[in-house]
Amino acid sequence: ITELSGSFLADYEVQRIFVELSESEKLEYETARADYLSFLKEKQISMGGGGWKRFIQEAARSKRGREAFRSYHVSKKIAHGSESKIQVLGELLAKERGRRCIVFTNDNATAYRISKRFLLPCITHQSDVKERQQIISHFASGTYRAITTSRVLNEGVDIPAAEVGIVLSGTGTVREHVQRLGRILRPKEGKKAIMYELVSADTAEQYTSERRRKHDAYR
Repeated sequence: ITELSGSFLADYEVQRIFVELSESEKLEYETARADYLSFLKEKQISMGGGGWKRFIQEAARSKRGREAFRSYHVSKKIAHGSESKIQVLGELLAKERGRRCIVFTNDNATAYRISKRFLLPCITHQSDVKERQQIISHFASGTYRAITTSRVLNEGVDIPAAEVGIVLSGTGTVREHVQRLGRILRPKEGKKAIMYELVSADTAEQYTSERRRKHDAYR
């Protein structure tokens, strides 16, 4: 991407924005996270290697394990889609108004939440082919200026009109992050693409962000 930028791909910049959780979100996050980590310590589970598989197995064996599994998902849900993040997203959509923007999330529920909050067309794996094609067509023509999606637009879809990407949440894989950047890099005269990455400060999402940014495109 770095070698092709400005010639075969559009020029671009990447901005990572750390978002503070509200006090209530922070308390709920820290409580859930502590419960999850306590269970890992009890069972002597290291999340490196096959740790995740072992965690799932242990979590299924007891009520305590199921509570820890729930705590894991609660902490993840808060970090990925906090109200603080949604507010910053609204500010960015207003700032980039008039430019074609894609909002990326890690899950369908958050994508639908954003769709309802900001009245944006939404594409998930539940969208049928005709609906997807219609939304992408309206996006290309400028009828829709912004759309939201979970992970179905990461690859295999050509969206030349896209100029702005906002990553609200995602996995820690470099491949996914680079694919999302690639969605906004189709060249056009005078185009300067921008990718915003929203990260919940002082949460495990900071480590996720560091892992997925291990690519020359983000240096």
